[in-house]
Amino acid sequence: MQPRIKSPALTIPGSSESLLAISNAAEACGVPRATLELVHLRVGQINGCSVCVDMHARALEKLAEKSTRIFALGAWRETPYYTEPERAALALAEAATRLSDRTDAVPDEVWKEASRHFVELELGALVMTIAIANLWNRLNVPTRQVTGDWIAQYI
Repeated sequence: MQPRIKSPALTIPGSSESLLAISNAAEACGVPRATLELVHLRVGQINGCSVCVDMHARALEKLAEKSTRIFALGAWRETPYYTEPERAALALAEAATRLSDRTDAVPDEVWKEASRHFVELELGALVMTIAIANLWNRLNVPTRQVTGDWIAQYI
């Protein structure tokens, strides 16, 4: 496999640093790091981004997450491995990633459930994390970025 071009995030001056700054700001808002990594991984799974799936699965391993939580993420609704706040974050991530799948892109019940578990600053961090995950996917997938062991240096 070969990428179509080098990653725009790595070739356009300042872009990678800007994207990482946004991620770092979101990470500082109180949402558990594992929850943010689960969100990144789930968004990557939905969008078919091999780089993000690989990177965030490895990041979860580095956080000492159980392999069952990593492997079963695609079926999170049908497994007992996730907390209620994580489930709310994952539902929000799926809705906000699949915006065009329904007329009410992020239904009130999804938002209300997330707001039961997260304060406004944390909700903002989740929305920002979902958005930045989707942005990375939209950079990686069209340019066919190829994952590999090189990804470990970014975790």
